[in-house]
Amino acid sequence: MGNSRIWTAALIVIGDEILSGRTEDRNIAQVARWLNRQGIRLLEVRVVPDQEQAIASAVNTLRSLHDYVITTGGIGPTHDDITVDSIAAAFDVPVVVHPEARRVLEDYYRDRPLGLTEARLRMARVPQGAELIPNPTSGAPGVKMGNVYILAGVPNIAAAMLEALDGKLEGGRPMVSVTVRAHTAESDVAALLKQVQDEHPGVSIGSYPFYRQGNFGADFVVRSDEEELANACANELRRRLADAHIEVADEA
Repeated sequence: MGNSRIWTAALIVIGDEILSGRTEDRNIAQVARWLNRQGIRLLEVRVVPDQEQAIASAVNTLRSLHDYVITTGGIGPTHDDITVDSIAAAFDVPVVVHPEARRVLEDYYRDRPLGLTEARLRMARVPQGAELIPNPTSGAPGVKMGNVYILAGVPNIAAAMLEALDGKLEGGRPMVSVTVRAHTAESDVAALLKQVQDEHPGVSIGSYPFYRQGNFGADFVVRSDEEELANACANELRRRLADAHIEVADEA
């Protein structure tokens, strides 16, 4: 970690269907992994309803706290897709039809039934001054407004938009993680974990208990943005656990 610049991001998951439990979110994990590859740390996730005030409030709060904000959901063709309108309200700008987005959609729907309908044209609307994020999967582009990146909620489409952004966001060093699996209760080694972490500045150790097929234990995940530090800490943790006569399994 050292004195290197730490870049941070927040994710806003938008949708009544997520909050109701009807749809299980699959974007948090893929966004977190993608951000780490860019050297950006996801520090916060909020799930908000399809309500303009809730979306705008979350965007304005988080864009002032983090280098980047990513939103997923609510940019489709139906009346309840209000993310663009909400983010335009957050930035206090009007919503306009982006000419390049319109051209992309005209090409995409040219040979499809009904062509570019008014409903489909909604997907060309952006906050005034916004830029487009390419979408090689389904035509309708994502949107960049300031430090806010507006992505689709459908996971494979969101993934395609993230891929289009690869290497385009400024970041630091990716976090490296090393997992040490031990057959022990967390409470039995809590003091040991803290001691090892304290002895290795620039490293954090997270503890995640499991119970599988009648066996219990915990995965101790060692994290650092310096691979050498992470490996050294993990090796020391394995040694201390072995000295305490605790069985250490292969890395998870």
